[in-house]
Amino acid sequence: MYPEIGAILVGLIFLVWSADKFVIGAAATARHLGMSQMLVGLTIVSIGTSAPEMFVSAMASIDGAGNLAIGNAIGSNITNIALVLGITALVAPIPLQKGLLKKELPLLMMITLLAGVILIDLELNLVDALILIAALVFALFLMFQQSSDSGESVIDEDEAAEIESTPTGKAVFWLVVGLITLMASSKALVWGATGIATAFGVSDLVIGLTIIAIGTSLPELAASVASALKGHHDIAIGNVIGSNIFNLLAVMPIPGILAVTAVEPMALYRDYIVMAGATFALLLFFVICYRRGTLGRIPGIILTAGYLGYMFTLFLANQA
Repeated sequence: MYPEIGAILVGLIFLVWSADKFVIGAAATARHLGMSQMLVGLTIVSIGTSAPEMFVSAMASIDGAGNLAIGNAIGSNITNIALVLGITALVAPIPLQKGLLKKELPLLMMITLLAGVILIDLELNLVDALILIAALVFALFLMFQQSSDSGESVIDEDEAAEIESTPTGKAVFWLVVGLITLMASSKALVWGATGIATAFGVSDLVIGLTIIAIGTSLPELAASVASALKGHHDIAIGNVIGSNIFNLLAVMPIPGILAVTAVEPMALYRDYIVMAGATFALLLFFVICYRRGTLGRIPGIILTAGYLGYMFTLFLANQA
């Protein structure tokens, strides 16, 4: 049991570290090859925030644990909304970007509904994966068009400065090292998680929804809380919405690409419904708090309590 626990802890630490290095290396390399900063932000940097989930899902699918990968995508979305935003709102009210109500939030709702349609037959296959990837391309096109029209920056100033200042040789080095470490740490994390699941009689789905989802969402939680404490957390909701879009369109298709995956019924009838409910709750809170301009502590309490309640439900289901 101890080797499996150690593999999870070491895997999570290196997963978070290598994802950051991989994104910076890939983004800086793309910039040196002539890609615009906006396009780098919308593709490499945005999708890169889901790099831990993507690599863990790929390794899980290769190891025959496709439901762990599906649980990772759904669980990360639940964690991002209910835990990350909930705790951040408890630390300090989150300023609402009002443009999100017209663009990204409706897009996330539509993508969430699409994911439900994909899962309704309790199977994830190559056709399903291609539909989700096509939706990803369309979503990227919409985001690029909207960012071009508005002239908005798609990456923050510090990240942009780091990308611009990284020399080509260093960028390629971190791209390669980050990629190799991502693969190795993902493999270790999946091995440890599936080992614990087997030992305790827990399904791969539940492991994906809990240990893996929380672990891969820790960077977002740490960054959001740290920014809230500094008073620079106005992009927290935008980051969560973007990450959730990529989790459904870039992470969830991976099991279907590698093999036909039979989806556990509870992934649809329990976990997908919770994810859709959390997404709708975020939209509802946004509308209610629109005039005030901030997502305050009461929504934060409701979201965090909802997450704890969901975790308790998973615990009871495993005891049954």
